Amino acid sequence: MIRTGLDVLRAEGFARFRGQRLGLVTHAAALSGPPWKSAVELFSSSEGVELAAIFGPEHGLTGEAQDLEAVGDSGLRVYSLYGDTFESLKPTAEQLAGLDHLVIDLQDVGSRYYTFQATMLYCMEAAAAVGLPVTVLDRPNPIGWLPKIEGPLVRPGFESFVGVHPIPTVHGLTIGELAKLYQSERVPSVKLHVVPCEGYIRSDRWEWVLPPSPNMPSAATALVYPGGCLFEGTNLSEGRGTTRPFEYIGFPGVNAKDIARRLKAEGLTGVEFLPVEFRPTFQKHAGQTCGGVFVVPTDVSRFQPLRTGLAMLHAFRAELGDAFRWRTERYEFVDHIPAIDLLFGSDRERLAFEADTPWREIAAAWEPDEAAFLERRQPHLLYSS
Repeated sequence: MIRTGLDVLRAEGFARFRGQRLGLVTHAAALSGPPWKSAVELFSSSEGVELAAIFGPEHGLTGEAQDLEAVGDSGLRVYSLYGDTFESLKPTAEQLAGLDHLVIDLQDVGSRYYTFQATMLYCMEAAAAVGLPVTVLDRPNPIGWLPKIEGPLVRPGFESFVGVHPIPTVHGLTIGELAKLYQSERVPSVKLHVVPCEGYIRSDRWEWVLPPSPNMPSAATALVYPGGCLFEGTNLSEGRGTTRPFEYIGFPGVNAKDIARRLKAEGLTGVEFLPVEFRPTFQKHAGQTCGGVFVVPTDVSRFQPLRTGLAMLHAFRAELGDAFRWRTERYEFVDHIPAIDLLFGSDRERLAFEADTPWREIAAAWEPDEAAFLERRQPHLLYSS
């Protein structure tokens, strides 16, 4: 049986925080149970513990806000860490004043551009600046069992909320392990403690009770997300506005059978592409029928989600021709860098696509980064495989 960091504290009666005024960074997916109770409920009702401030990440404390949607503060004790400016992404010294400890309990999904681990890093930096200790309550990585880490490192000049630190897209770490790595490489002055999960090994499958965000309904979504999210950097639909975001990928007018055949010819392992038509109810191409594919991992021991997404970008770009566009609108508080560059962590991949470089050659350039990160992360691992 797996027990999260919050479960461990609950079993202890939160004794380690008795007599302290706490700030809590959390959201609706941070549950302990059964019987299921949220981190806010448990800390609020703990004897001798004063929950003095609550901070909600992107999508809000209750998790209902869509992507890129600013969330306002709600009351004197609850603060948003995702407003309409970059400065809103970290707590201020005034918000942290009077606290004895900052506790972070967030359900991450194992991809570098999912922003909760970035919020954690910003909170660590803010806490270090005022000498406030930080405790991270760990939770399993829902795709931590994938056999391969994937992706390039973020290059200087391309840092953003979806790329706060040079780690691969699929890093294989829990949020607690990332906290240890960030302390070592970024915030050595923070007083950090991680409460590890109990009974967890990296090969375990993990499914949450409540989704961490509106378009991350299940761990199956998290599995395809590293590749599907790349389409946020294009004019194609990544399936937002459907019941299966990041599994549906398409564009109005695309012949679904043709794109599925094109992708099958790429010889990707561990995945099938079903020809589909779908109609998003909001966001890109809302109300329009899109032709495309539904991504079906068939052998997770061979499935590589980011390389699959790269191959799909290549295929749809070839299929659409001049109708294909990179996203140019503001993305995660950045106006001057295309979204696809922020997602990849540099302009190398976009420029390679524009030079008609084969996708396998693009992916091969990641291999030195992937190998180096395997060594970098080793001292920070908390769990066996």
